[in-house]
Amino acid sequence: MSEKSFDASRYLRKLNGKDYLEVKWRLLWLRTEHPEAVISTELVKHETGLALFRARVALPEGGEATGWGSETSSDFADYIEKAETKALGRALAALGYGTQFCEDFDFSAEAAAGGPTPVVDAPVAAPAGVARTREARATAPQVKAIYSIARSRRALGEAEVEERSRATYGRPPAELSRRQASQFIDALKKQG
Repeated sequence: MSEKSFDASRYLRKLNGKDYLEVKWRLLWLRTEHPEAVISTELVKHETGLALFRARVALPEGGEATGWGSETSSDFADYIEKAETKALGRALAALGYGTQFCEDFDFSAEAAAGGPTPVVDAPVAAPAGVARTREARATAPQVKAIYSIARSRRALGEAEVEERSRATYGRPPAELSRRQASQFIDALKKQG
């Protein structure tokens, strides 16, 4: 094991009000501590608009974990890459790299009681035929567009955007439904 230490707190971002460590930083953490770790990914299934990956991470000392990730083209144009990233993120979290900062392993009472929808590295829609209790979350491009439009057309800062979102929808942009995000984007465009 490397004598270098990794300060994950430097790379945290807020997602749905909680600290979150993106996969790229979990990977940096792994490589800082275990430069010789072995990572392998495999595209297990690829069919019309669906990609399923398996990722395996093995530490030089013998620890090993496998993660799975799937995505669809209706959620992301680069769904194949997102599926691979999701699988890798889950394998890293299973080894302890960012586990405390990702909701895949959140088995708290809030999550069990139907609290906020858990966040994974690349959220994916429920398979056809699976009933939903909530609307699908806003996509990452929608959330990015909200902040971009507000900044460029309205000269609004991040805090002001979140304040307007909470005033209108009762939640920040990252927690809006897809429909609400579309409405918010349209409203920002019309006001600009």
